[in-house]
Amino acid sequence: MDVVKDLVGHIALPKMAPARQVFDDTHIADLDAHLAQAFAAAALETRVRPGESVAIGVGSRGVAELPRLVAATVDALKRVGARPYIVPAMGSHGGATAEGQVALLAGLGVSEASAGCPIRSSMDTVEVGRLESGLAVLMDAIAMEADHIAFINRVKPHTSFSAPIESGLAKMLSIGLANHKGAEACHAEGFGAMADNVVEMAKVKIAKAPILFGLATVENAYDKVAVAEVVFPEEMLSREPDLLTLARAKMPKILLDHIDVLVVNEMGKEFSGTGMDPNITGRPGTPYVQSNYTASKLVILDMSEKSAGNATGLGLADVCTEQLFKKIDFRAFYTNHLTSTATTGAKIPMIMATPEMAVQAGLKTANTQSAATARVVRIPNTLHLGHIMISEALIAEAQAHPQIADIGAVAPWSFEMPAHA
Repeated sequence: MDVVKDLVGHIALPKMAPARQVFDDTHIADLDAHLAQAFAAAALETRVRPGESVAIGVGSRGVAELPRLVAATVDALKRVGARPYIVPAMGSHGGATAEGQVALLAGLGVSEASAGCPIRSSMDTVEVGRLESGLAVLMDAIAMEADHIAFINRVKPHTSFSAPIESGLAKMLSIGLANHKGAEACHAEGFGAMADNVVEMAKVKIAKAPILFGLATVENAYDKVAVAEVVFPEEMLSREPDLLTLARAKMPKILLDHIDVLVVNEMGKEFSGTGMDPNITGRPGTPYVQSNYTASKLVILDMSEKSAGNATGLGLADVCTEQLFKKIDFRAFYTNHLTSTATTGAKIPMIMATPEMAVQAGLKTANTQSAATARVVRIPNTLHLGHIMISEALIAEAQAHPQIADIGAVAPWSFEMPAHA
């Protein structure tokens, strides 16, 4: 992969400085106490009889404090005499296999030991209805064996479409709890129809499946839980738009725009369903996402271990590294894109032998005049944007920005990053 070293090796890297982006840090200080109060107020004993079973859908998305959320949900159900068990609720993730989805949960810190209940995984589904278009509405078969179904998810902007309801409770119902076949059905008409299909499928499942509640969270810009509430089925579709508005206001962003090269240290499924959140990078894989952020070139250096080789969204970058490419599990990677039907993110960008060459290729193709004038931002990933690196050309703008602080001294490029915050 170093066959083009003579074409990019002479490109000078700009000097970089650390900077801290300041966002609203309001969050739930004592999450365990808050969850106990929320479940007490929900009065589950009025909806669940002792001895009844409850399937709890737990997904693969990056959800802060997921093991604690799961354990609290299990405890609350046990307190009213229920018999809870977990079902992976992640559509086609984990290579669309039962074993792969259990492994994904383990990678997120959710196991039978941590949760305090069994985990039962299967790709089998049952049909609970059909949309007017004829699309089948499918539910996880093991979940449908239970007397009740609960689930946990973070409400946030979707990575492939914009609408009043995007990624949250309704999507967990329509796709997460539908396994691979149900996810294919929801995606069958493309992302142009996704906003409607997510809601319509959720309506069918609320009417036909024994939905007990959804535990919805909203996170702040520092990956901390700012909202956690129990939402009953009769109010899910009216409550979620308000939670999404709050989530959009609280999400982090890159505060400097019109960037020549955006360098992302690490993509990963725990950071975004598309590896790198297009709401942050300005690089959506479909035309249905509203984003005003601009970066001429996007360079990605590595992929997280928790992604288990699933490089979904890699094609949205212009340049990547050989070390990232070698980590790709093409079954997981292609399964995700074949299911979603959005193939742009499945393409392979230019592959460079080293991180340095990757950045040099980004600079060369961004048509920057010189290292001194190149507008470069480097971030750990698209979820943690408290600490970033900025090039010398951006220092003056950063100093004038009210939400950027602690700008350090410029120094030659280093491939180390401060711990995210």
